[in-house]
Amino acid sequence: MDLPKKFTDSLISLPEMDLAAFLRVHAAEEKVTSLRINPNKIKDRDATEKILGELATNGYSRVPWTTDGYYLAERPSFTFDPYFHAGAYYVQEASSMFLEQVLRQACDLTAPLKVLDLCASPGGKSTLLQSLISPESLLVSNEVIKTRAALLGDNLSRWGAANVVVTNNDPRDFGRLPGFFDVMVVDAPCSGSGLFRREPEAINEWSEENVMLCSQRQQRILADAMPALKEGGILIYATCSYSREEDEEIMDWLQANFELENIPVPLQPDWHIVKTAAEGYRFYPDRVKGEGFFITCFRRKSGEEYSAKKQRHTLTAVDKKDRDKVTPWLQDSDGFFMMAHQGEVLLFPEMLQPAVAVLQQHLYLRKAGVKAGQLAAKELIPDHQLSMSPLVAGDVQKVALTREQALKYLRKEDPAIAVVIKGWALMQYGGMSLGWAKVLPNRINNYYPKELRILKEIQA
Repeated sequence: MDLPKKFTDSLISLPEMDLAAFLRVHAAEEKVTSLRINPNKIKDRDATEKILGELATNGYSRVPWTTDGYYLAERPSFTFDPYFHAGAYYVQEASSMFLEQVLRQACDLTAPLKVLDLCASPGGKSTLLQSLISPESLLVSNEVIKTRAALLGDNLSRWGAANVVVTNNDPRDFGRLPGFFDVMVVDAPCSGSGLFRREPEAINEWSEENVMLCSQRQQRILADAMPALKEGGILIYATCSYSREEDEEIMDWLQANFELENIPVPLQPDWHIVKTAAEGYRFYPDRVKGEGFFITCFRRKSGEEYSAKKQRHTLTAVDKKDRDKVTPWLQDSDGFFMMAHQGEVLLFPEMLQPAVAVLQQHLYLRKAGVKAGQLAAKELIPDHQLSMSPLVAGDVQKVALTREQALKYLRKEDPAIAVVIKGWALMQYGGMSLGWAKVLPNRINNYYPKELRILKEIQA
């Protein structure tokens, strides 16, 4: 792997940089694979070991700085793993899982929080944030690019949580919500040098000019969104770049332009994470088992507190007749608001209704909570999002599939099952739901979403 000389020259002065070791690990082109188990769906150690044992046939080990993270000895084909499509885990780069340590140090995670993941696609940090916050908290996951926002929505639907809203907005739009958020995570678009091992094609796009452009864009993003962070709120800034201009110099710029207090995060010596001047944290691939990463954390010392008096918008609840169509599908409908939206029903915790109403008033919402389904004259036609959530009633019909049948179902083909039931049923693999099918007397209608189906052919 040939790295640009101007790039390697820029590394020499970085904190605790061993350039020879750094170059050796890039030349080796080792591929590190890691994932996080979904605690919304995997509740015990036995279930975790079952999934990892089937997926990681050559072994696995823990990612030391996160609760549910694991390294796999080699990369399997996630596309052909039914557990992946069931949302049992999220494939995420290990260094970025350090966000958990930062959040635990900076926040009371038992409190109800409003959290903004500003540059969220494809969803790794959002799924981690959702796993850490309380059920009474709200996560807003934003992506400015429309196609990437669609991917973000799909990944969060697979994760299955109801206390999440996906927005598709420019960072400046959040200025309409002064003091609204308790936590803001900005994993900013960057020059991407920390991912050169994983994405070697990015090497050709690196230049000193691009680094400066990224630095300027990072400043704009932060300046535009900062009004939405309340006084006392937490700002977490991260990049996958090694460049000072995108890391420590952004820290300096933040402290020069806003009243912020840098928050330290305790480190374990065997993590081999490098603490920079002030409280920034660097991940070098010759020191940690992961890719290049930078993260820092601040508490805002001045700012607004959002005033509910500014709210002029309310949400439309489903009427009793339609609520009665939804309730039988749910394990417990108490505590959930059922929102009517364009003939569909959206579910999220009742206590989040005022916050979601504010968001709908000021932003473009791509996804809110869990979509229960579409209202028909006599019934609810259940949505794929409902199948992915833990909200489904325990007495809903289920069909256990073999791996071969599961892959056929995920291709949107006939899984060729012989069952005596009829009507709606959850297709499951290993006790985990994959989606809906409707069992008729002479056939099965596969309701797996067309846009999510497996297109690749299994290689012999």
